[in-house]
Parts: sequence; structure tokens; C-alpha cells
Amino acid sequence: MNKEVFLQDLGQKDYKETWDYQEDLFKETLDIKIKNRREDAGLKTPNHFLFVEHPHVYTLGKSGDMANLLIDEEQLAKKNATFYKINRGGDITYHGPGQIVGYPILDLDNFFTDIHKYLRLLEEMVILTLAEYGLKAERSEGETGVWLDVGTPFARKICAMGVRASRWVTMHGFALNVNADLGYFDLMIPCGIKDKAVTSLNVELGKKEVNIAEVKEKLLKYFTALFEAEMVLK
Repeated sequence: MNKEVFLQDLGQKDYKETWDYQEDLFKETLDIKIKNRREDAGLKTPNHFLFVEHPHVYTLGKSGDMANLLIDEEQLAKKNATFYKINRGGDITYHGPGQIVGYPILDLDNFFTDIHKYLRLLEEMVILTLAEYGLKAERSEGETGVWLDVGTPFARKICAMGVRASRWVTMHGFALNVNADLGYFDLMIPCGIKDKAVTSLNVELGKKEVNIAEVKEKLLKYFTALFEAEMVLK
């Protein structure tokens, strides 16, 4: 088992470029696993964790409904936003400035072979991080991600998640709203859920801006603990 995780912060990067990069890392790990299985090569499989901030973009998962995007191509252009159909699970999601997006590309054979546990630990990482800001975040039954005021008329999502896995190798991940422009969420039905609102950490704290680097540090602290990982800067 290789618990080393190569950490890269890509800064602000185009969605498609980042997706292509993810695919390259994902394929590299899969190829090593296939070689190990066919040739008993005994090679270590790498793990990666990418931080990134995307320009305005909407992505639709494999099970998503195009009707959940409420604007057309011309309106997207006016909003300086792009749109992609992608190969993760889930419905429609927005990414944009002020949001921390994390893409763990892990070989779960190095950790545990359980996708349900994997998603729950990613949620726990976010829940523990938000607790440091005095927020009681939690899961909402049947709805992946992290929420506030679950079970009340004021329920609102603060972190979306959607992953893809093949041969226990993961890609895609989570998007935590830190200083997000919530107006962009009005142009879609978030994750296809019509009766739930979306929020951002700065809104919940009544601040104009929250220190994103500080939030990333907290997320990494809990990721490292929950996955018993060793982070290596790349």
C-alpha cells in the first residue's frame, strides 16, 4: 500500500485543461494497475490531490438532465461561462472563482476499496473544516455533499461532490463554496434538487472574503488524518 499523495495547487485553471490533466493522471495509474495484474510487476501506484479554482463553468454528470441548466449558449457567453458534459456521477454543478475545487486521484487499493466510505470521508473532511469556523455542517440523507440546517426549510448546500471510479482509481471530487458568487447558482437547478438553496462560507460568516489558503490548509489536515495519508508537494 502506497499512502503517499502528491499535492498540486494548480491555481486558476480552465476546466477542460484540468479535466484533461486529471484524465492523464487517472490513466497513468490505471495502466500501472493493469501492468501489475498482467505481469505481476509489483509497481507502486501513485496518488494525487489537485487543488484548483476554475473560471465560471457548468458541468453535467452522466445521470444529469440538461433541463437543469436554465440558460442557453448565448446567455452562457454573456456570463463568461462555459458548459461541459462530463463522466462523473451526479447532475449539474457550477464551478467558479471563490470556490475550492479538490480532485483526489487515488488508487483506493492503497487505502480501502469502498466508494461509499470514500465519499463519506470526503464529506467528513469538509464537515470538520467548517466546524473550525463555528458551522454545524452535516450530511443530508440520500444527497451527496455537505449541507447546513438539514431537515429544515433553510437547508442549504455548501459543498458539492461527484466522483468517477474505475478499478478503484478515483477522479473528479468536491467543490466547496468559500467566496463564491451565488448568483451563478440561480442559472441552474443545483444537482437537480429544486427545493434546496446554496450558500458560501463567507456568507455564513458575514464576511466579504474568507482566506482561501487557510481553508485549504484545514482541508488537507483532515484529509491527511482521515485517509492516513502522507502528503508530498509536487
